[in-house]
Amino acid sequence: MKDIDTNIALECRAWPFEEARKVLKRVGGKTPDKGYVLFETGYGPSGLPHIGTFGEVARTTMVRHAFERLSDIPTKLVSFSDDMDGLRKVPGNVPNQDMLAENIGRPLTSIPDPFGKYESFAHHNNARLREFLDHFGFDYEFVSSTECYKSGRFDEALLKMLVRYEEIRQTVLPLLGEERRQTYSPFLPISPKSGKVLQVPILETNPDAGTIVFEDEDGTKTEVPVTGGQVKAQWRPDWGMRWVALDVDYEMAGEDLISSAEMAGKIAKILGGSKPEGFHIKLFLDENNQKISKSKGNGLTMEEWLTYAPHESLAYYMYLKPQSGKRLFFDIIPKAVDEYITYVEKLPQQEDKDKLQNPAWYIHDGRIPNSQNTPVSFALLLNLASAANAHDSERLWGFIKRYKPEATPENAPFLDRLVNYAVKYYEDFVLPTKQYRAPDERERRAMEDLARRLANIRDHADFEALQNEVFAAGKENGYEKSELRDWFQALYQVLLGQDQGPRFGSFIELYGVSETVALIEDALAGKFSKPGASA
Repeated sequence: MKDIDTNIALECRAWPFEEARKVLKRVGGKTPDKGYVLFETGYGPSGLPHIGTFGEVARTTMVRHAFERLSDIPTKLVSFSDDMDGLRKVPGNVPNQDMLAENIGRPLTSIPDPFGKYESFAHHNNARLREFLDHFGFDYEFVSSTECYKSGRFDEALLKMLVRYEEIRQTVLPLLGEERRQTYSPFLPISPKSGKVLQVPILETNPDAGTIVFEDEDGTKTEVPVTGGQVKAQWRPDWGMRWVALDVDYEMAGEDLISSAEMAGKIAKILGGSKPEGFHIKLFLDENNQKISKSKGNGLTMEEWLTYAPHESLAYYMYLKPQSGKRLFFDIIPKAVDEYITYVEKLPQQEDKDKLQNPAWYIHDGRIPNSQNTPVSFALLLNLASAANAHDSERLWGFIKRYKPEATPENAPFLDRLVNYAVKYYEDFVLPTKQYRAPDERERRAMEDLARRLANIRDHADFEALQNEVFAAGKENGYEKSELRDWFQALYQVLLGQDQGPRFGSFIELYGVSETVALIEDALAGKFSKPGASA
């Protein structure tokens, strides 16, 4: 799709275009023999999709969008599930733990679904992955490792691996400990008797016959072909072999996989292919700049983010500097939402070269749905919820309809989503931490003055007029220009029990002039700063 002039796209320095140019150079500006450029993301189906899954698919999609503005070469995005991997441990968040424990070591597609809904445990989690990707509107093709092994799609690459067995083995050995080196093999045979993926030495390799020989769990010497789903490659060789078999052109991965990706690239070269283009994503950090860990339970999960904000805001956060470490915790959510909204509002008016510097272009593939427009910021909704002590969306919509009579939940669905998120965020994060304080003498004088000014202003005064009155009340009561920040902070601390918020004139415009006067009067009367009080 060429909605952007190619010359402008070629000059764009935004990171998705930098990546897309590498892919274009890789294929020599021509359509590969397979008929398309292949972008790949990987998924381990022993667990459910998580924030890293979302980030990898979202960022790869952004690169794909950029590539499609550089070239008419067809593209495809594959979400690859490594579902032939053997189950290593029982996840703690699923039922039928004993049944899963009995199946340790077997391929995930050969283990019954603990939820009792699908053909296997992998089929269950694969279905969740597809539901997950479909929910966010990603354009992708799902590919199963098991199907690739069993259908013969990997056979040619596996036979090449058998021919170059010792070279691949020697390439990997330097990464391993002494004990692991003694038994390491690029191939993991699947026991014909137990069905388990075995970590055992390979006794013989027979390239002419296409087979390997190993000692099965019962001690019998067993020969199996490396084709037809009789073996599973070790994960580094598997990664490299897959790149060759599918002819992958682009795949990004976490920074924790740098050495593994380099090794997979060497294996791909041995097999006659090459490592795809891509970069390594920095891992997320918590509020204390510590790496987020599932076992530690620190940081923010995708489910938590999507409880309090739209997925578009998470995609925006994923766009920002993917090769720099980013903190992922609750306090960043409102800022991310409002920055996303700002970029969405800017995009339609921007020149093409500026559009390509706008994160919203990459999130929406250059086409912003009309439904994404919102007349109210998320921060403002949070402060409105705080002032109104709103525990349901109807209360907030009452204020919004007075402010923007034409807006309804039906014709402003994105705003309606924000309203519901704001109520939830207010209840869980703002309300428990609200801490009102009494005003000092100067603050009291200024707030009394502001209440008088607002009482005399016309009912439908706009933001600018209201903001001017707020400034005037501060300046007339001893706040120098350098202190006006303190004046606005005092308003939020005394009136809302918070340290900060959006521009106060915007808050008054949405909340209402008479309602703000009443809010000030109640605060000055000490109704909020008393123990146990709330707005």
